[in-house]
Amino acid sequence: MSSVILSGFLLLFVDASLTWTLWSGLLLVRGRGASAAEQWAAAALKWALLDVMTRAVAPKKEQVVLRRLCALLVLLPCLLRSGSGLGGDPVTAPGLAGQLQVSLCSALSCLFWETAFSGGGGFTEEGKVALDTRRLLARLLQQFRPDFLLLTAACGFIILTVACDTLIPLFQGTVIDMLRGGTLDGFYTTLGILACFFVGSCIFSGLRSGSFNITHARLNKRLRMSVFRTVLSQEVLFFQENQPASLCSRLESDVHQLGLTVSLNFNAVLRSSIKTLLMLVAMLYQSRPLTALACVEIPVLAALQRQQVRYHKELKEQKQDSLARLKELSHQSLGGIRTVRSFHGQSDEAQRFHRELQRLQEIRIRARRHKTFFTLLRRLGSLVTKMVMLLAARSLMSGGQLSGGTLLTFLLYRKPMSHNLKEIFVCSGDTLATLGIISKVFSYLDRSPKRRADGHLAPDALRGEIVFQNVTFGYPSTAGDEPALKDVSMVLEAGKVTALVGPSGSGKTSCVGLLKRLYDPQRGDILLDGQPLHAYDNAYLHRKVVSVPQNPVLMRGSLRYNVEYGLEDCDFRQVREVATKIKADRLLAKMEADYDADVGEGGAHLSEGDKQSVALLRALVRQPRVLLLDEATSQMDAHTQHAVLEEVVRCGCTVLMVAHRLRSVERADRVIFMENGVVMEEGTHAQLMAMEGRYQGLRQELSDQRP
Repeated sequence: MSSVILSGFLLLFVDASLTWTLWSGLLLVRGRGASAAEQWAAAALKWALLDVMTRAVAPKKEQVVLRRLCALLVLLPCLLRSGSGLGGDPVTAPGLAGQLQVSLCSALSCLFWETAFSGGGGFTEEGKVALDTRRLLARLLQQFRPDFLLLTAACGFIILTVACDTLIPLFQGTVIDMLRGGTLDGFYTTLGILACFFVGSCIFSGLRSGSFNITHARLNKRLRMSVFRTVLSQEVLFFQENQPASLCSRLESDVHQLGLTVSLNFNAVLRSSIKTLLMLVAMLYQSRPLTALACVEIPVLAALQRQQVRYHKELKEQKQDSLARLKELSHQSLGGIRTVRSFHGQSDEAQRFHRELQRLQEIRIRARRHKTFFTLLRRLGSLVTKMVMLLAARSLMSGGQLSGGTLLTFLLYRKPMSHNLKEIFVCSGDTLATLGIISKVFSYLDRSPKRRADGHLAPDALRGEIVFQNVTFGYPSTAGDEPALKDVSMVLEAGKVTALVGPSGSGKTSCVGLLKRLYDPQRGDILLDGQPLHAYDNAYLHRKVVSVPQNPVLMRGSLRYNVEYGLEDCDFRQVREVATKIKADRLLAKMEADYDADVGEGGAHLSEGDKQSVALLRALVRQPRVLLLDEATSQMDAHTQHAVLEEVVRCGCTVLMVAHRLRSVERADRVIFMENGVVMEEGTHAQLMAMEGRYQGLRQELSDQRP
């Protein structure tokens, strides 16, 4: 930092030398002051010389800061002298006091910018963060590309609105001077022009607001759809690490907050920046001394806003996290209301919810305190500036340098300009404070599923032979524990029924999860007709390999929606035929009575047996080649279970039946017994019973436990 300051002092000295050299040359050649075009040409030459010196002397990492200082040293005096030369008089050379004023203002402005916004210009850790911030904001602005035409129209409406708002005080001051001077020539014309500007401001402001609101709605829709699609494509482990209720909160609250902050803040910052620039030019035209005093509060506001952003960003992220936890708690308590009621846990759940609410309230109270404190400081600074400015105006009016109408015009400009500056700093700070939310949303958009990429195989014919080749698999969430499957090798013959049995924790469910491609094995391969599962097209694979879990999850919607879930064309006659074959008479009666009846949240309007019947229908109407049954008939009566097994055998597909009740596996073509993630025994039911091994022992143990 010390080297930057030293280079800055050197740059100030060189700037002063170049300024006096160029002005001396102009005076020698012309013998009088310079015109506006001549001074801007001299400024361009000086800028080029300063840039060359900066590149030659300063290290590369410091050049960003010094170039900003160069821009201020060149542009600030040109703007000030242009304001004084609006009447057509030639611009005179700056004196020593004027040069010192420009150098001091430029250095202080650059210092405030670097400390308030830029984080050190990129040569510190804060500078790196600032660079990431700019990249993140630039990427966010790219999301508005589909609405380019609408945004262009909105920017046009902003310019028209600002032009009307800028000219209104000027004509108000003119009207006041006319009334005070008693000169009414052109009074009504001026009044009519003033009314037109008022009406134009209202119309263009409404069009501007409507355009940005439409843009915000479209951006929200696109972002939510993109995030939702990306989240749906993630691996199952992602949903174990991120609770669904928390993801819903992120999808709803964070995306909405992102779109609202960016679209509305972009609108406010752009409008206020243009208005501030135009009003500053108009104020310079009215009174340069008063304008200089009015600009004193700009660096004060910048410094205060920087401090406020630091607190606001942290509190905003804490607030969003707390809202996500509240939604997660409410979803968990209300979704598990049967468990809560069964164990009389209402008071415990209410206390957990109250603690999180209390935490959210404390965060909001802290945010209000910080906002109140910084608002007070801003208003005190504005009040001091206003008092000093009024004292200066009194002196100017007593010397005849300022009229009452001009002072009124200046004050009419000064108040909205102060409001615009505040809006720029507040909206910029609010956008920076939302960076954590923006980064979180983009992290979802950028996340790639941590599994093997899907292939493109989709053969017309599929036999359905499954081969496990030395498969080892462990759940990532239990990385320190033993693998769930250890070097498992087995074959599920095409068109045969294979039963997978074993005690709890033996690896049966892990095998089903791998076959459904919810996970990928760490070692080994699972082959379907000689090809790895990941080589098949994902949609094709899940049409041909279908599972029916013990506790099926039904979606909120109709019976038709749940039975035909994921199918584009499904004939009800085919559904009725399958329902008849599996003896789902009660469910069939409900479907024929009202196929579009709502099943409730998670199938709450159906019995457990009917839920399993819907899951079986959903699987069988797809005509799968591999069917995975995980205690799929446990809630059905014996007659229905027998009918289901008959239909499964008749359809000729490969069946893997995970069974905890060993009586249901006797008709299987092959039985595989697993324990501790290892295949211990395999063969037919009769062969395993004759071996008198672990299978026979487990069957005897379960028989002894039966009353």
